[in-house]
Amino acid sequence: MFSMNIRGKIKSLAGMRCMSISKLARLLSEKTGRPCSPSNLHCKLTRGTLTLRDAYIIAEILDYDLEFIDKRS
Repeated sequence: MFSMNIRGKIKSLAGMRCMSISKLARLLSEKTGRPCSPSNLHCKLTRGTLTLRDAYIIAEILDYDLEFIDKRS
């Protein structure tokens, strides 16, 4: 269930920026210096194996902030 949420969320956020998963994968490769094909990114999103580091970089590419908020406050 969680993997579907992350997949849908990133696809939705990318779509709001008029960005395809292919372009997102290319920009992720450029930013990290590690190869990331569109199919590799799609598989990571589907399986829910996206690293936190990649999530932060994707957020940066899409011009979003990722943060943890204390629910006890």
